[in-house]
Amino acid sequence: MDTHEDLQPLRDDPVSHRPLEVGGEDRLGYAARRRTDPGDWARFFGISMKDPLRIGAQFPSGRFLADEMAAAVDPCQPGLVVELGSGTGSVTAALIRRGIDQERLVLVETEPQFCDLLQRRYPGAQILPLDAFRAPKAIRQSDVGPIAAVVSGLPLLTHRPSLRQRLLLESLRLMEAGGPFIQFTYFYRSPIPIGRGLVNAEASPLILRNVWPARVWQYRLVPDAGSA
Repeated sequence: MDTHEDLQPLRDDPVSHRPLEVGGEDRLGYAARRRTDPGDWARFFGISMKDPLRIGAQFPSGRFLADEMAAAVDPCQPGLVVELGSGTGSVTAALIRRGIDQERLVLVETEPQFCDLLQRRYPGAQILPLDAFRAPKAIRQSDVGPIAAVVSGLPLLTHRPSLRQRLLLESLRLMEAGGPFIQFTYFYRSPIPIGRGLVNAEASPLILRNVWPARVWQYRLVPDAGSA
């Protein structure tokens, strides 16, 4: 893997939660009970047709896929949960159903219409309107506190393998040992090439009740690999 040299030791010193300079007040609203809004399908489809490679899907994740992704996050693990490519918030709603408070969520999204929608639906979450591949560095520099998990809905297969690897490693370095990077894919194997002895990966069973059938992959840094 071409990013081995970039690895740094994981931080083990406790840091306080300091919010990013974006976000809103802490209200749960209807999010925890929300199912996919039919209007989201039309909204998502319209935006994806304008820039299909950047959006990477025609429809938002279905509830079964979103719940499978959220199930990989331990709500008892302290720290923030970062969601990359939040879209219309279907996975965000699943994370809240899982027991993650809105104030613990950092939602990374570049599409302005989605950002506005996320802000209205999840006013307690912190919205970070930037390219998800820049997010790990921005979050690290903001020193917002420990990160419990990173959940990605990005269309990774439209990007170079080296860029996917870099995103994975930089995200894993944000977390305490054992923190998961969670990614769904319609592909039949891991969407991120990983080197042996550096990252552990496991996949869920195929989720058939989704458009399209998908799997959820979990990646974790091998113990002591952060200092390699």
